[in-house]
Amino acid sequence: MKTAPALIALALAAHPLAALAQEVSADPARLKTNVEHLVGFGTRHTLSSATDPKRGIGAARRWVAGEFEKIGKACKGCLSVETVADRFTGPRAPDGVEVVDLLAIQKGAGDPDQVVIVAAHIDSRVSNVMDATSDAPGANDDGSGVALVMEAARLLAGEKFDGTIVYAVLSGEEQGLWGGKLLAATAKARGWKVRAMLNNDIVGNTVGQNGQVVANRVRVFSEGARSSEDQQAAMARRAIGGEDDGPSRALAKKIDAIAQDNPQIGLDVFAVRRPDRFGRGGDHTPLLELGYPAVRFSVGIENYDQQHQDLRTDKGRVYGDTVDAMDFAYLARVTALNVAALRELAGAPAAPAAVMLDGALSMDTKVTWEPAPGAVAYRVSWRRADQSGWTDSRVVRGAETILKDIVVDDHFIGVSAIAANGAESIVTFGGMAPRR
Repeated sequence: MKTAPALIALALAAHPLAALAQEVSADPARLKTNVEHLVGFGTRHTLSSATDPKRGIGAARRWVAGEFEKIGKACKGCLSVETVADRFTGPRAPDGVEVVDLLAIQKGAGDPDQVVIVAAHIDSRVSNVMDATSDAPGANDDGSGVALVMEAARLLAGEKFDGTIVYAVLSGEEQGLWGGKLLAATAKARGWKVRAMLNNDIVGNTVGQNGQVVANRVRVFSEGARSSEDQQAAMARRAIGGEDDGPSRALAKKIDAIAQDNPQIGLDVFAVRRPDRFGRGGDHTPLLELGYPAVRFSVGIENYDQQHQDLRTDKGRVYGDTVDAMDFAYLARVTALNVAALRELAGAPAAPAAVMLDGALSMDTKVTWEPAPGAVAYRVSWRRADQSGWTDSRVVRGAETILKDIVVDDHFIGVSAIAANGAESIVTFGGMAPRR
C-alpha cells in the first residue's frame, strides 16, 4: 500500500470535482420535455388513478420508472429501480390511500449503506386539496423537482462513488408529507447512514408574485440544532454553542461553498436559517425528525398564483401551475448545483462521527476526532465565536491536532474528512472532550 503523503498531496491539489462539474451541465431542453410529459398526465393527485394507463399518478410514476430503467440500461445496470409503498389515512385521505415512492439506487463502491438522497414529489393538486379529478399540471410544484432528479440520474449514472446515491420520486406530499415519511422509514429500516438528503420542491421559476425577477439565487433551507435531539442532547449542544452547526446546517453551508467553488453554475445560495419556508414544510421534514441531515432547495422568489390553484383567469389575473411560467435555464442551473453537491458528497468519506475539543484554561486547543473510513486527510476549520462561517482551516493527517494560540473559549472548531480525489465531507462540529 502506498504511503499516505502521496494521497494527501492529491487531496490538497486543485479540487477535481469543480472541473468535472464544468464539463457536464444540465440540459434545459430535456428538463422542459420531462416537465411537459409530467403535465401531460392531466393530474398527479395522490388520490387520482393508480391504474389508468394515461392519466393520474400511477401512469406518471410508471413513466418515470421507465425513464430510470433506460438510464440504468445505458450505464450497464448501474441503477436499481424499485418502489416502496405503504397505506396512509388522514384528513386529506379519509378512506386511506396507498402511497408509493419510486427509488433509483446507484450503489456505492465503498459502504453501500452510506447514502446521499436527492428527492422531489411527483403528486400535484389544485385549490381544493381533495379534488383528484380536475387538471392539476403541477409544472413547477413539483414537476420541476422530478425533472431535476431524473436529469441528475442521467448525468451521474455510470460514475463511481464511495457512497450510494438514491434518486427518490415521492408521492403524497400534498396530503401530509407521506412520501417523505415513507422514505424516512425506509432509510431507518434498511440501516442507511444518510449523509445528506437534498429535497427539491418548486425549483423552476424566476418571476415572483410581485413581478420581481430572481434568476441568480436559490434558497436552501436548513435547521440549526437537530429537531430529533432529546433534552439532554439539546442542552449539551447549547453548552458548546452549536445551535448553528447541526448536520443539516453544515450541509447547507457545504452546498453554499460548492456553489462558490463552481461559479460557472451561476447561482448564489441563499442559506435560509430555518427548516423550511415560514410556517410550511416539505418532504425533508420527516428525515429531520429521525436525525438525518436534510435541506430543501426552492426558488429565489415564489409566485403563489402558480401554486395549488385551479386553472383560471380572474379579472385579468392568471392562475395555475403551468409550463409557460417556468424558466428552464434557471432549472438547469439548480440541477447543476444539485449534481455538483451529489458528486462531492457521494465521493467524499463520511463526516467524522465525533469531534472533541480540549483547551479549557489554555491558550491552545487540542482537537481529536473519530477517524472516517476512506479519509486520507482531514480539514480542521475554525472561526471566531461571533462569526457564522468558517474563516480558517488546516489540513492534517491522523486524528488529532493542536491549534496554537486558538483559545477554545473564543472560537468554534469543526472537522471534515477528505478523500484521495479531494472530495470533502460536511463539517462535524467540535464538542467537549470527556472529563478525565
